[in-house]
Amino acid sequence: MPEVYADAQLTIELLPALGRLANNAYVLRPHDGGPVTVVDVPEGFEAVLEALADLPVERVIITHSHFDHWGGYDVMRARVSAPVLVGAEETNIDASRPVERLADRAELAVGAARLRVIHTPGHTPGSICLHVGGAVITGDTLFPGGPGHSRTHGALEQEIASITSKLYALPEATVVLPGHGPGTTIGESKREYAVFSSREHPADLHGDVLWLES
Repeated sequence: MPEVYADAQLTIELLPALGRLANNAYVLRPHDGGPVTVVDVPEGFEAVLEALADLPVERVIITHSHFDHWGGYDVMRARVSAPVLVGAEETNIDASRPVERLADRAELAVGAARLRVIHTPGHTPGSICLHVGGAVITGDTLFPGGPGHSRTHGALEQEIASITSKLYALPEATVVLPGHGPGTTIGESKREYAVFSSREHPADLHGDVLWLES
């Protein structure tokens, strides 16, 4: 698995371009040899299981309820018995697939590292990002170049508020690991957002917004 982040306590490995919408899945591997944490369960999860081999899995975290981040649940569950966790405020969770809820600011141990849950509503009501060390896994909240897709102007405003008040409070060197495609850094995203915020925008702006072009 390609390594996209490493520090003294853990590595984060990427399984890219899974399923029809080219989703990312991440494996957080503690250096002390303890069980791993898996983030997102897209279609094509067979590739994640193959990469995991016999590694023990402590938990599976789903960043939000959209099916492309969830579509490999049954494949995952056939091999992995670990609890599946979602944001406390998330909606549209399939009741036939048991999950546990994660509160905003909850902390989880990944070996010696501490993973912190950040509730970032906007893309969905209960979207979460996961901050650990010098990295943040952002699901579909933040990508290189802009926020994730928003269905209404109100949702876009909420998403931007989540990004600017919570994610942009992280150090600028923090590595951003999104739910699709390559990553960026908090500093680069803040510089792009400064261009966006300096402009006038349509009153109903929403959808696929880019900091430098919208």
